[in-house]
Amino acid sequence: MFLDLTEEQKLIQDTAQEFARAELEPVAAQLDQGDDRGPMLANLKKLAELGFMGLNVKDAYGGSEAGVVAFSVAMTEIARACASTAVTVSVNNMVCEVIQAVGSEEQKKAYIPKICSGEYAAGSFALTETGAGSDPAGMTTTAALDGDQWVLNGAKLFITSAPYAGVFVVWAVTDREAPKGKGISCFLVEAGTPGLIIGKEEGKMGQHASATNEVIFDKCRIPKGALMGKLNDGFRIAVAELGGGRIGIGSLGLGVGLAAMDYATRYATERSQFGQKISDFQAIQWKIADSYTELEAARLLLMNAAFRKEQGKPFAKEASMAKMYATEAANRACYHAVQMLGGYGYTQDYPVERYARDARITSIYEGTNEIQRVIVSREILKNFSS
Repeated sequence: MFLDLTEEQKLIQDTAQEFARAELEPVAAQLDQGDDRGPMLANLKKLAELGFMGLNVKDAYGGSEAGVVAFSVAMTEIARACASTAVTVSVNNMVCEVIQAVGSEEQKKAYIPKICSGEYAAGSFALTETGAGSDPAGMTTTAALDGDQWVLNGAKLFITSAPYAGVFVVWAVTDREAPKGKGISCFLVEAGTPGLIIGKEEGKMGQHASATNEVIFDKCRIPKGALMGKLNDGFRIAVAELGGGRIGIGSLGLGVGLAAMDYATRYATERSQFGQKISDFQAIQWKIADSYTELEAARLLLMNAAFRKEQGKPFAKEASMAKMYATEAANRACYHAVQMLGGYGYTQDYPVERYARDARITSIYEGTNEIQRVIVSREILKNFSS
């Protein structure tokens, strides 16, 4: 099996790495501590100009057509420097891909180029609700047809980039009598639409520069043509697109884990105790060996999932495996990094405490890792059913 990146993929990886080091890394700690998202929004615009907002999107809609593997490696490099920026890039790519997959030609031309170019700082994926997180089929937000308009009522929770998103992909129940999950449809709602209210922003443990908000729909009227895909086919769309999003979040986790271990390993070669570098102690060496081995295994799982998606092969199981393993490996790596720095690892003078906080959510969002295990086991058990 040929595992090397192509020249184009390597170029994208190198470009992402250079940008991350030059533009993202210098402001990451500032963004984590402050309320000013100005530097991040400016960097999102620059990333859009470099082609990172539509890596698996056709050139006809402003995308880069670089593919899923390129998306994965770019996400890893961006996340090494700033997880908040990385999650925004991941969601933007996912929003572009879902519009490309099921939107009408008019919808594709209206919205994808605006995200890819940076005219819209972000797009938002509005699926989760208070009572419908791991079970999105249990959502209660509704959309009712009134003449030539849909009227949305309800609320979404934990919506990334909501305050600065230009368009929202929104799921709502359109047939209350249908079996659970069968009467859900997908809509495009522009920012500023009357009745679309950006609610409370969550105070989070990490990824502080990425806004996470409640989004409320109060008699929100949108055109009949805002329906995306087929009526009552929205749940299938959501499930399909979440698989690709999991490759993004797994890649993000990998980047954070690598950043933490790179910093801690350099520190271990400089810090002395008992008359020798702490990197000479077996306890430290084993943390280094274990973490880098797990992170390399995570990278290979991610590459497999990304390659399968790029080739048009089934990839749901592989994406769940990769997301689950990569994010848990990242969390372990971050905690090893904190331990390697000792007391300093717990202070804000060193970045590993931020990495640990930023990594924690990766095993929760884009489908908890418990849900990933359900998906993986279900797919495996199909092969054993009579």
